[in-house]
Amino acid sequence: MPPPQFKPSLEWLIDPTPKETFFEKYWEREPLVVRRNQEEYFSLLLTLDEVDRAITTLNLTYPDITLKNADQDISSADYTVGGALDVAAVYHLFKQGSTVVLTFLDTVIPALTSVCRGLEGELCFPLQTNAYLTPPAAKGAKHHYDTHDVFVLQVAGSKHWTIYGTPIALPLRGQDFDPALHTQGARSMEFELRAGDVAYIPRGVVHDARSGEDVSLHITLGVLSYTWADFLLELVSEASLNDSAFRKSLPPGFGRVQFDRRKAKQILEDLLERLSARPDLDGILDRFTDQWIAACPPLLPGQMDQMALVDKVKIDSMVGARRDTVSLVRKEGASATIYAYGRKVSLPPHAAEAARFALEEPRFVVRELPGDLDDEGKVTFVRRLVREGLMVVLEA
Repeated sequence: MPPPQFKPSLEWLIDPTPKETFFEKYWEREPLVVRRNQEEYFSLLLTLDEVDRAITTLNLTYPDITLKNADQDISSADYTVGGALDVAAVYHLFKQGSTVVLTFLDTVIPALTSVCRGLEGELCFPLQTNAYLTPPAAKGAKHHYDTHDVFVLQVAGSKHWTIYGTPIALPLRGQDFDPALHTQGARSMEFELRAGDVAYIPRGVVHDARSGEDVSLHITLGVLSYTWADFLLELVSEASLNDSAFRKSLPPGFGRVQFDRRKAKQILEDLLERLSARPDLDGILDRFTDQWIAACPPLLPGQMDQMALVDKVKIDSMVGARRDTVSLVRKEGASATIYAYGRKVSLPPHAAEAARFALEEPRFVVRELPGDLDDEGKVTFVRRLVREGLMVVLEA
């Protein structure tokens, strides 16, 4: 685990670029390159030894681990036996110039989980991490674009990146790069990432990269954004369930040459007007919020020890919010609800203020909880949230 003072955030990731500048100039617009001359900046997240351990001891299988080589075709049969990973073959192909790709490492490396939870809490989008181990002077993938925005964190060695055109601006998931359909475009930018540097590349921007003289290790943080297209699909679905006008069939004979399409256009305009007048914004945003929170699974190191301490909590105990928890407190009718880990924790409505405080403060004494809870209620409340994995006991 990273040390207690390590608190991953967007500000930490792109420092010294201000967040405001990032969102105004770069987000979904153009690449950003941050050079630091600090080789150890990302050393808390991942090391070459940890990657070796993941490959050799975690029993990861294809497609958790894949190999890529822009200069030759490689199939999973070249490094698997009966579906299991052939580690010797993996490293043999690596030696010959292939890149080892480890997907979803945030599910097995706690420091990477922490980074994802930190950024997810700011962006309100799910994240995923992949790690790329590339031998010297090698290229793992041919030029392509991604259908999600990525942050590239150079951990060890270096890579030379080339940026080309944008054949599809902000492609949707499913609009994957196809070299037969999408042009590479002219070179628009070149840069080298060294250990400690980071780059942001918006989805749809064509790129490729080749490692330098040493083994390269970099992490990609993929931002799985919710788009306005996703929102509008939900809005239309909601309208269709509640308004029969959206469930009517297209005009009979619409495909015939003599059909007057002006009538269909008028119907569409009426439907769009009805759609724009629907007061469903909050409900649909809440639905995406629930989806986002459910996509941020728990990270509960030490929960067994916490369960041993929970009954020792007193009014003077030191407690705090559990790190890396993505949660939300809502008042709903006659109760308050905490949404976290894909589930709901129901509380009395007068506990909402205490819940918001408890889930944000890293360190406080139980008696400092705000709101209308008495001392016994505060202790009971804290014990409940410790059992739910939302708080930790620091000093019983």
